[in-house]
Amino acid sequence: MKNFELKTEIKFGLGSLEALQGIQDKSVLIITDPFMVESGNINKIVENLKGATYEVFSEIVPDPPIETIVKGVEAFNKVDPNVIVAVGGGSAIDAAKAIMDFSKKILNKTYVEFIAIPTTSGTGSEVTSFAVITDKQKGVKYPLVSDDLLPDIAILDPELVKTVPNFITADTGMDVLTHAIEAYVSTDADDFSDAFAEKAIKLVFKYLRRAYNDGDDIEAREKMHIASCLAGLAFNHASLGINHSIAHALGGKFKIPHGRTNALLLPHVVEYNSDIKNNAGGEYSIAAQKYYEIAKLLGFNSTNIRVGVKRLINEIKYLQNDMNMVTTLSECGIKEKDLSAFKDEIAVAALNDTCTKTNPKNPTHKEIVSIIKNLI
Repeated sequence: MKNFELKTEIKFGLGSLEALQGIQDKSVLIITDPFMVESGNINKIVENLKGATYEVFSEIVPDPPIETIVKGVEAFNKVDPNVIVAVGGGSAIDAAKAIMDFSKKILNKTYVEFIAIPTTSGTGSEVTSFAVITDKQKGVKYPLVSDDLLPDIAILDPELVKTVPNFITADTGMDVLTHAIEAYVSTDADDFSDAFAEKAIKLVFKYLRRAYNDGDDIEAREKMHIASCLAGLAFNHASLGINHSIAHALGGKFKIPHGRTNALLLPHVVEYNSDIKNNAGGEYSIAAQKYYEIAKLLGFNSTNIRVGVKRLINEIKYLQNDMNMVTTLSECGIKEKDLSAFKDEIAVAALNDTCTKTNPKNPTHKEIVSIIKNLI
């Protein structure tokens, strides 16, 4: 027997931040990054918290390290909040999840309301039971997985993403696409996750270029915000694959933004999983068939599975090119000798990553290394 459940209540559209006005006579800990405070964007949050007392913890940095989580736990202990409001990109929301989880255990609190407000359209963290924290000394990212990490409420207000720079829009948008495609071909995929993934993929191909080219295109911003959430719902149910496994290890080692690392890998992983190079017209894998379904869903001219998979790979590359994205590690400043020195370590970490369990093709160490080498 399978199970599908939605815990998180989702508020979306312009003006959805007004949902915060329902917090009355409670103590609130806002967890965010320094930019939200310095830019004044935090005022869009606090002006809706007039019925509550609040403190702001704004020390979140990209790829939040363990040390930051410890500081956040100290802030939690000081405030002892009834509500946590996480505001920011995936790093802020992931850090808030870890801070809340550890703090509840330390204080033996059974319930703290958790509200997630994303300010980028990428991670889907506002509806997932996943979080990633970083051990910077070891250069390793650790995924946390627990239903206790799921937010109670997600607020998707496109007003918060209008000022996101175009290169971050590209990185995070490709993260959305990777989430949706990996969930779609996951060994744990089913009709429910497929429905979310399919819609997210369609929205990305329709609206990501528009959001990249014009940050003030509020329709495109709103649709990409929704696509991110839908993709999060898909992979929270079906999990992911080696695209993320390798990205966790590679990004942790070389400090490349997560969405950009996923984008670098995506065409190579689709090609690997589909195995079309080694198929001379025989029976295609389930993954190849599902990639073909994506190509048909998007209206790409695909006369057969082989053509459909190749067309999907090319369209992903066209999308990257249209947003001036880097497509090699060399363009990220990574030298071949540095990659060679860490390739085996990265491969081991990827193979041990939780996401690898649901990849549609069971990879070997040698195959992971081969994918990594193709990136240079």
